[in-house]
Amino acid sequence: MFSVSSTTPSRKRKASPSPDRDDEMTTSPAMSNARLPIPPGSRKKIRPNLTGRPLSVDRLLETLDKDSLRSVLKSLCDRNPGLREEIIQVSPRPSIMSTLQVLREYHDRLLSSFPLDPNPRSDYSYDRVRPQWNELLDALTDFTPHFLPPNEQQSSLSLEYLDGVTQIIHELPEWDTAQYNLAKQNAYQEISRAWATVIKEASKRGGGIQLQYGGWEDKLRGHNEKSGNRMREAYEALGQALGWLRRSPQPTAQPSIRQQLFSNSYGMEQPTIRTGNW
Repeated sequence: MFSVSSTTPSRKRKASPSPDRDDEMTTSPAMSNARLPIPPGSRKKIRPNLTGRPLSVDRLLETLDKDSLRSVLKSLCDRNPGLREEIIQVSPRPSIMSTLQVLREYHDRLLSSFPLDPNPRSDYSYDRVRPQWNELLDALTDFTPHFLPPNEQQSSLSLEYLDGVTQIIHELPEWDTAQYNLAKQNAYQEISRAWATVIKEASKRGGGIQLQYGGWEDKLRGHNEKSGNRMREAYEALGQALGWLRRSPQPTAQPSIRQQLFSNSYGMEQPTIRTGNW
């Protein structure tokens, strides 16, 4: 017998994939050639040389406070007077709240300007606060006509403004020197005429019912008392506007026929019947 030597075929051992090769196999050729979207923020080119430059007008306006912005607009209007009308057209209409707030700021600046004087009514105190005093009076004179007819068509808004601004006038200081008090007295007269103007206009609309049911009679009576009767013109105008709404006196009852017979007056009050043209 021949001894046949059987040779066992050698099996090659499968090599374990390396981590690097595994990453290569998981990457699709199509994915490797595709361009991923670039975030919008990274599209801007980095400027090689960054140099200083002024702010744009939009960015500059964002940094300005109210006083600075008002100063800029005033300078532009002084250089170009034609811009005044354009600014008025594009600006929103001022509200009662914002206007009274501005007037209150003037009033607060006046009070904070008083010196440490034991007598705040003295001539010395008046001299110290005179600039702020005049600024407040000028503001009252300038703002009030804006809320009067025909510029303001709604009487309710006009009355609301006048109610608030009259309270500010009540709080104006008074002085020992009578001459210095003329400005406050004139302010009462001006605001009283403004009230009368608005009341007459409101009486033409709805017969003045708005005046009666808005509680304006009580408010104006209180203002007149605080002013020392210096707002009498406004209060009288309101009384005339509401006159027809007052309860008219009841007519006198006509005597009965029996009473007329005893008094020998029967038939004496009978109406006369006229014929013809007369």
